[in-house]
Formats: sequence, C-alpha cells, structure tokens
Amino acid sequence: MKLEGIHHVTAITGDAQRNLDFYARVLGLRLVKKTVNQDDPTVYHLFYGDEGGSPGADLTFFEYPGAVPGRPGTGMVHRVVWRVGSDEALAFWADRLAKEDVWAERADGALRLRDPEGLEHELVVTDRDDPPLIADHPEVPAEMALQGFDGVRAYSADPAASRHLLEEGLDFTPAGDGAWEARGEQRGGVIAYDASPAEPGRPGGGTVHHVAWASTMDDHPAWRKRALQGGAHPTEVIDRFWFLSIYFVEPSGVLFEIASMGPGFDVDEDPQHLGERLVLPPRFEPMRERIEATLTPLGNPRE
Repeated sequence: MKLEGIHHVTAITGDAQRNLDFYARVLGLRLVKKTVNQDDPTVYHLFYGDEGGSPGADLTFFEYPGAVPGRPGTGMVHRVVWRVGSDEALAFWADRLAKEDVWAERADGALRLRDPEGLEHELVVTDRDDPPLIADHPEVPAEMALQGFDGVRAYSADPAASRHLLEEGLDFTPAGDGAWEARGEQRGGVIAYDASPAEPGRPGGGTVHHVAWASTMDDHPAWRKRALQGGAHPTEVIDRFWFLSIYFVEPSGVLFEIASMGPGFDVDEDPQHLGERLVLPPRFEPMRERIEATLTPLGNPRE
C-alpha cells in the first residue's frame, strides 16, 4: 500500500479574479472546478490543474476576499515545486514571466517565481518518468507546459521529528537533504524541510493551507489506521463528493490530507466543460441562491 504522490495543494487568496488570471492565463493551468469551501461555503474553492483535473496537478485556492498577504513560517509549506520537460521549458517560462512582469529568477538549475500574492513556485527538470499532467493553452505549447507536482518544501524547527510518521506510518522513503518521497505505482511526490525563518508564520493571502497525498479508493480507509499507528490524530473520513479526505497535522506542524483518487471531477460535469460554472456538492444545492450572492462573479477563462 503506497501513497501516489501529491494529490493537491491548497492555498489562500484574497482576490479570486486576479488569482484566476494568473493561474489560468499566465501559468496555463485549467480551471477544473469552481466550487466552495465545504467547511465555509461562503467562500470559493477554485481548483486548477491539467486537462482532466487529475490528482497530481491540482493547485487549489480558498478565496477570502481582501485577505492580507500572509507569511510562511514553521509548520507551513513555503514553496510548490512543479515538473517541466526540459531546459527549453525553463527558458520559455523565464521569458513568458518577464513579459508579464512576474518576479522570477534562476536558482540551482531551476526557475523560481512568485504569484501576485507572494506564493512561491519552483519549476524543475527531473529524470522521473511519471506521465506528464498538462493543460491545453493557446499560448503554452504542450512541450513547455507544467507537468504536475514534483513536491513541496516546508519550514520545520525539527525535521527529524517527522521521520517516524513519514517512514513508519505513511511509508515515505528518505530522499536525502531533509526530504522524503511518497511513491506509488503511478506517481511520486516529495516533501522537503528547510530551517525555519526567524519570523513566525502568518496565514493569509499567498500562503499554503495544506498538502494532500493521493490514495487509491480501495486503500483510503486503511490510511487512517496507518496514520493513527504512526502517532498522528487523523479526522474521520470526510466525504468531499469528488474525493474522500482525512486530515491530520504531522510532527513538523504541516497540515496533511490524504485524499482519494476518485470519484473525480467528471462525476457531475462534462469533461469538456469543467470549471465553467459554479458546481456545488448535492448537500449545498438548497443554499445555492444564498451562496452565489456571497461570491465574486468569475467568468469562464476559456471563453
């Protein structure tokens, strides 16, 4: 039983329209689900990913309008790492981001950039042969597109404290330099820990809320038991309609989720029209009128 890398990464934005423009237009991801935070249905939950909304490429955002910029600190993911296919792709993105006045710099053979609220991303070329998860975009050739997650980097005051849960509970493998990898039959994903900054973290716009690891549907109930055996305090299994979720804080302080690789985003939308309209899980449909009145109007980025 293995986790299939990262399922999704969820962050916070204070401006859904600006967020949509950056991730769907500038970075070339597809808006694959426009819905609400199921724990607070007064705010959006936007999902960006590859063409099919596959686990392994979903970057998601809760919109809290006007949220002040946050600051990553101990127990928080501070960088999202994406795969690209070649050094030519890095050059493509460096040029595209410069034309968009987006901060970016080359570092350690990779390209680092920040979104309009300061969330840091890194594009890397790897030798892993995971199938690329890409979105169609008229300005981003397929060979240059983002190919899904490589991993995340988080701040920790004591990375060794996470070792037992990661290795014994969740079956991660040490990957060197304060990093561990979850690799299944289809995909892998890494969490790496960096020394904590002096300033404490502050949740807000441009900060990561949690990282979710992917489980097969059949194995999902067993992962809660494994997390318990590893010393975590997981929630019960929560039905998010498009996937099942279990949440717990790992010893370095990062909020983990284990999310099932199904049923998937196409259970209630035509795959050709993902993300074009506000979609609500059935239990929220009776509140649609009230929910829609609280949300920022967003158009279809593919029109």
